[in-house]
Amino acid sequence: MPTIRKISAQEAIIVRHPVLRDGKPIESCHFDGDDLTTTQHFGLYESEILQGVISLFENIHPLFEEKYQMQIRGMAVLENNQGKGFGKLLVTHSEQILKTKKTDLIWFNARENAVGFYQKMGYEIIGNSFDIPNVGIHYVMWKKLGR
Repeated sequence: MPTIRKISAQEAIIVRHPVLRDGKPIESCHFDGDDLTTTQHFGLYESEILQGVISLFENIHPLFEEKYQMQIRGMAVLENNQGKGFGKLLVTHSEQILKTKKTDLIWFNARENAVGFYQKMGYEIIGNSFDIPNVGIHYVMWKKLGR
């Protein structure tokens, strides 16, 4: 049975790199705000081996009016464990954590190939697609959290 627990930014980068920035310098996996005390990183472990990560950032997106917003960044599951529901477990865990912190809305920039995954979890696209150079086409996705 997989377990989820808090991890450091450095641990998150270990999984982000091969999944999100394969072939690019590992420094490209360090995000502004990774080391802030308001940022939380979670890791999913199976048999005590880190298999997936998600990071939660305090960040306001100008498209939304809600006061208490959080951004998901760097959600990644190692390739050999994709399709096992680990990503869903990480997102659901994050939603539960953020509900207890009175977060109104979660948003993130989703890769084009991940849109369907997030839509199945109740997230919606807002606005048009955009390109993140050297990474690819993304969409802003969001979901309100009921308190």
